[in-house]
Amino acid sequence: MERVSRITGALLAVGLSCPAFAQDAPARYNLQAPVTGVAEQIHDMHTLMLLICLVIFIGVFSVMFWAVLRHRKSRGAVAANFHENTAVEIAWTVIPILILLGMAWPATRTVIEMKDTSNPDITVKATGYQWKWGYDYLQGEGEGIRFLSSLSTPREQIEGGAPKGEAYLLEVDRPLVVPVGKKVRVLLTANDVIHSWWVPAFGVKQDAIPGFIRDTWFRADKEGVYRGNCAELCGRDHGFMPIEVHVLSAEKYTEWVQQQAAAAGAEQVSLAPQSPAL
Repeated sequence: MERVSRITGALLAVGLSCPAFAQDAPARYNLQAPVTGVAEQIHDMHTLMLLICLVIFIGVFSVMFWAVLRHRKSRGAVAANFHENTAVEIAWTVIPILILLGMAWPATRTVIEMKDTSNPDITVKATGYQWKWGYDYLQGEGEGIRFLSSLSTPREQIEGGAPKGEAYLLEVDRPLVVPVGKKVRVLLTANDVIHSWWVPAFGVKQDAIPGFIRDTWFRADKEGVYRGNCAELCGRDHGFMPIEVHVLSAEKYTEWVQQQAAAAGAEQVSLAPQSPAL
């Protein structure tokens, strides 16, 4: 896969030599930069499939145009008349099988790894609502933390009364926070209709279905802010249901957990019944 990436990088460097085009190409014409091992495999597999399709396209159309030009009627060409050529039949059966096997091997390996949710460091339950996400930290550091995550893009931007922000419709009031380098298992369900939790940079896309628990996982290798959205048509405000994940260092994540615990404790104190004055 690393060799494929190097070859693809060289091809893109030649094909995208125009500075303006090269600047916009990664964001506009390719997948998001991967930050997990699974996402990197998906990226490399995507590149490999495109290269295989490109080679097939060039080979098939080269032979077709060569046959049309070389054996056209104006040159006096006469169509060959043959039947049951065993060698040709074997070739056009075996070659596609080998191509499919070459494509299936990395795809199968990636799918198996995508489904391996065993031994997580942190388990988070994500519940889809119309139209927001609810997060419950069930296992690992931060256990017991729970909150709702809703769109925070100002209404003025949505209605066209203000310039669009950099994270327009992809920003939330309370993001999911996880530590870098830790395996995070995400349990997915929904409260009303089918939703879908999709973060392209993680290589994660899993449906959240009412009455069912499905799971997926990711391990982010780089700190940063990563965004996605609901990828299932879930109703009127489907386009206003973003996902925002903050990947922090271990120290900053611990600080965040402590802040959440302190805030929860203060809220419980404020809600506790007061003793009547004597």
